[in-house]
Amino acid sequence: MAISTPNCEPHDFFDQPALSTHKKYEALRSFFYEKKSAEEVANKFGYRLSYFYNLTRDFRSRLRKSPNQNVFFLSPKFGRKEKDRDGNVVSLITKLRKQYISIPEIKSILDAKDHRVSEKYIWHILKKEGFAKLPRRSKGVTSRSITNDKIRAPQSIQLEYISENFSTQNSIGILCLLPYIQKFGIDKVIQNSEYPETESINKLSSILSFVALKLSNVRRYSADDLWCMDRGLGLFAGLNVLPKTGWFSSYSSRVTRSMNLSFLKSLHKIWKSNGLLSDTLNLDFTTIPYWGDDSHLENNWSGKRNKSLPSILSVIAQDPDSGIIDYTDTSIRRDREPQVVFEVLDFYRKEVPQGEDLKYLVFDSKFTPYENLRKLDDNQIKFITIRRRGKNIVEKLESLDKSSWKKTRIMNADGKGRLLKIYEERILLKEYGKSLRQIAITGHGKIKPALLITNDEEIKPEDLVRKYCRRWIVEKGISEQIDFFHLNRVSSSMVIKVDFDLTMTVLSHNLYRLLAKNLPGYTHNTSTSLFEKFVSNSGEIEISRDTIRVKMKKKRNLPALLTEMEKFQNSVLPWMENKKIYFCGASSS
Repeated sequence: MAISTPNCEPHDFFDQPALSTHKKYEALRSFFYEKKSAEEVANKFGYRLSYFYNLTRDFRSRLRKSPNQNVFFLSPKFGRKEKDRDGNVVSLITKLRKQYISIPEIKSILDAKDHRVSEKYIWHILKKEGFAKLPRRSKGVTSRSITNDKIRAPQSIQLEYISENFSTQNSIGILCLLPYIQKFGIDKVIQNSEYPETESINKLSSILSFVALKLSNVRRYSADDLWCMDRGLGLFAGLNVLPKTGWFSSYSSRVTRSMNLSFLKSLHKIWKSNGLLSDTLNLDFTTIPYWGDDSHLENNWSGKRNKSLPSILSVIAQDPDSGIIDYTDTSIRRDREPQVVFEVLDFYRKEVPQGEDLKYLVFDSKFTPYENLRKLDDNQIKFITIRRRGKNIVEKLESLDKSSWKKTRIMNADGKGRLLKIYEERILLKEYGKSLRQIAITGHGKIKPALLITNDEEIKPEDLVRKYCRRWIVEKGISEQIDFFHLNRVSSSMVIKVDFDLTMTVLSHNLYRLLAKNLPGYTHNTSTSLFEKFVSNSGEIEISRDTIRVKMKKKRNLPALLTEMEKFQNSVLPWMENKKIYFCGASSS
C-alpha cells in the first residue's frame, strides 16, 4: 500500500513509495539488484505478476537501446525554460526574416500562431542565426518577399475572448472606431441587414472584416496577405484573425444591389437622426476603371487618367457640412445618366417627412441636362450648377464695363478670405422655359469667368459662390476614395461586386468623418491624413474577464486621440461579450 500521509517515516518512503515512477524503481531494484523473486516483488508492491514481467522486459529493452539514458532521475536544467524544443519557432522566425519582415511584425505573426515569445527573444534568435538589422524602410514599404515560402495563416474563427495578451502592428488605431460603431448603432444596422453570413463567421464579423481592411489602407487583392495574421485587425471584426483573400471574393459574390441599397437607407436614418445631414447635397459622378479585358463595360471619361477607358460609372452624394457620403450607385449606364438626379431625390424623399426633406442640390454642368432643372424646380428643389460657356457668352462678359463688376470677399473655412469680382444678371434658357439667376465669377486665377446658375432668388451672391465652392469637397472625397480606398484597383468587372466594395468604402469613410468631427484641429483632414496621424500605429492588446485594454505606442498625435477616447471608457461592446474597452499609452515605445 502506497504511503499517502504527509508525515511518513524515511523507512516507509523507500519501502512503500507513493509516486508511480519511484515505485517502479524500487520494484526493479529489488528484483535485479537484491535478487528477490518476481512473485515476492509483485506482492509487495501491489503488481499483477504478468504486469511485473512486462515491466522487467521493457526495462531490459530500454537499456539495450539507450544504455546511457536515465529513465528514473532527471538532471536539473538551470536558466529559463526552453521555448522551442522542436525548432519550429526558430525556423519560422528565420523564414519570416528572409521575407524582409521586421521584428514587431514577426511577433504579431507568432502571436497569431500561438507562439508566445517576446521581441527580445526574436532579436536573440536573429542575432544567433547571423541576420543583420534591417535598413530603415521608407514610408509605406512593408514586407517584400525574396523567397517562395508561403506562411500559412491560421483559420479564421469567432474570437472566444479568453484572457490573453498579443501585439498588433500598423493599424491598432482602428480599434478606436469601435466605440463609434456602438454609439451610433451601426452594429445593430449590420446585424439587421440583408447581408449573408457563413457557417464559421457571423454577419457582423463578415462586414467588419471588409471595413477593417478599408480602414487600415490594405490592398485586399494583393498577393501579400500577411495582414491575415494581424490579431488586432481580427479583434476589430471579432475574429482571431481576418479571413484569407479567397473568402472576401467568395462573400462578395453573394451580395446583391438591393442589399446594398437597404443598408445605405438604414445608415441614412442614423446620419439623419444624429444631425449629420443638412438640407444640401453635393452630387458628382466618378469613374472606377477596370484594367482587365471585358467587353460589357462602357467607356467613360476618367479625369484621373485624362482619357476614356473601360470602367464602371458611379454616383456619389455627399453632405457639404459633415463630409458624410450618404448615397452611391455603380449600376449607371450612359443612357441612365440624365435620370440619376431623380433617383437620388427618390432615395431621400421616400419615408422622410416633407418638413425635414432635402432642399438643395449642387452639381456641375454635365451631371444632368437643362430640361431636368425645370423638373427639379417643379419639385421645389433649389439647385446650383455651372452653365456651359459659349464663345458669345464669354465675349459679352469681356465687353462689360469694369464698373459692372462687383468686388466681394469670399471667406474660407480657415477664416481667410479671397477677393473675387461678381456680375449678376437674369438669363433665359430655352430648355428651362423661364428666367434664371446667373452669376459670373472672375478674379480667381482662371482666364475665362465661371458661370453659376440657380433658381434660388433669395440667396446672396457671396453665399451662392461659397455654397458652390463647397461642392469641391465631394471631388476631393472622390479623389480620396480612389487613392486611399483603392477604388482604381478593383479585381472584378462585376458591377454588383464593385457596388458592394463602394458601399463598404462609404461606411469606412464615414467612420473616419465621425472620428475627425471630434478631434479639434483635425476636422477637415482627409482619411489618408487621419490614418497616418492616428490609426497607423502598433501596440499591445490585453483581454481580461471584463475588459479589453488597448495599449498604443508613443506617437506625436496620440494624446489628442486618447483625450477623445476618454469619453468612451465605460462603453460596453455588446457583440464582444459586453466587455468594456479602454485605450491608453503603452509603457514601451
